[in-house]
Parts: sequence; structure tokens; C-alpha cells
Amino acid sequence: MRTERVQIPAEGADIDAYLAVPDGPGPWPAFIVIHEIWGLVPHIEDVARRFAEAGFAALAPDLYSRGGLPVTPDEIGRAMVFMQTVPVEKRADPVAVGSHLAELPAGDREVTGRALAWLQTRDLSQNVTDLRATLDWLTSQSFVDPRRISSLGFCMGGGLSARLAASGADLAGAVIFYGEHPPVDQIPNIRCRVLGLYGGEDHRITDGVPDLARAMAAAGKQFDYHVYAGAPHAFFNDTRAATYRPEAARDAWARVLTFQADVG
Repeated sequence: MRTERVQIPAEGADIDAYLAVPDGPGPWPAFIVIHEIWGLVPHIEDVARRFAEAGFAALAPDLYSRGGLPVTPDEIGRAMVFMQTVPVEKRADPVAVGSHLAELPAGDREVTGRALAWLQTRDLSQNVTDLRATLDWLTSQSFVDPRRISSLGFCMGGGLSARLAASGADLAGAVIFYGEHPPVDQIPNIRCRVLGLYGGEDHRITDGVPDLARAMAAAGKQFDYHVYAGAPHAFFNDTRAATYRPEAARDAWARVLTFQADVG
């Protein structure tokens, strides 16, 4: 395979991206690989290379390259760990979250509060715009089959894969790894099949999947999903020993390849 760093022209900016392509002229089916909240880390680049080894072009955009990340991945991690200490039924209540935040030492409170503020106010619509630019760039490449481009993302990226499809993007398919569901009013815009892969212990996301399935069916959209019993959030990420589940990850990868063969 060949790998390289490329830049994708988007609205008012160039988006950095990592490209992995099989040897040969193609044209190859392709995936847009959308990163987790941590950014374009080595794990995501490794996933792109796995796709190239399997016979796909893979492009992983760095969605933070437009304006940088105002908080560090470590600060995001601390904020997410903090949220696990807030009772599930109170996590959507700013007063309850603020009360728990006030119990932290001053230094931790400031850092965690800043990261929480970013998590709550980040503009996902700009990410979707940049992903559409990424799709346009891939479509124009001679080594890509423009009729066989799918999106795939993990966690934040899984939600963005769904939102990209729900923006009406001309995709062959969209894969959601434990990502948030797209806005219900945008589901009618989806033009491709969607595959969802979820952890049974990831209740914040997975408990809402039946509602998503009903909304997709009501809109006449094709949605296949699988829930891995006992698997937590981020079960596919083999760089995080606490959550990685090898058997679920291997099965999910096989399902992705089969899904793409069916849609392409």
C-alpha cells in the first residue's frame, strides 16, 4: 500500500488527512474514517491501513486541523471520567453537574469545567461540512470508485458518520461504531444503508438504538445493527486495554467488510 498526508480544500480552510491506498491503479472502493474525540491519533491511522490491506482506499481527516483543539485530549479524558461520577439520571441537568463539579479541588475543577464547556458547545455542523468536502475530494480521485464510498466512525466519529449520511451525502453506506444517533428530523435525508455496531454495556448510546431503528424504518431507510453483549463503549479500540474486546472487534470488522461488499 501507499500512505501519505494530504490536504482537503474545505470552506475557508485546508483539512489535514491521512490517506492509505492499496498498491495498483484501482479504482478502489473507499472509506472515510472518522476519528474519536481524541483526534487523528495513530489508532485511526492504523484502521485506515487495515482498510488498504483489505482492498479499500481509506481517508482519515483531522477534523481539528481547521482551528485546533481548545482543550487537550487528557483534559477531555478527565472530563469524561468525571461525568461517569455523576448519576446517569442527572447528567443532562447542568445544576446537578455543576454541583458535582464544585466538589473537585480548584485546579481540577477549572480544567474539567473548561473541557466540559467545550464538549457541550462544540459545533458538529462544521464537522459535517468538512466531511462533505472530504467526500467531494475522494470522489474526484482517479484511484477511487465514486459509487462505492462509505463513511465509518468511532464514538464522536460514529455520530458524525450518521450525521454525514443524514445531511443527504451521496454515500454507498454509513457505519456507526457506538456513536450518537442523528437528529430524527434529518433521517429522511439519508440515501444509503446504515450499519450500527454497539456495546451492550454502553447504555447511554445503546439503550436508544431501538428508537433509532423505529425512526429509520418509519422513514423507509435500511438500518442493520448488532449489539455485543457485555461489551463497553469503545470496544473496537485496541489501544485502550480497559475497554477493548478482541472477539467483538473481530466480529465487527468482519461485519463492516461484508456490509461494504453488499452496498458496493
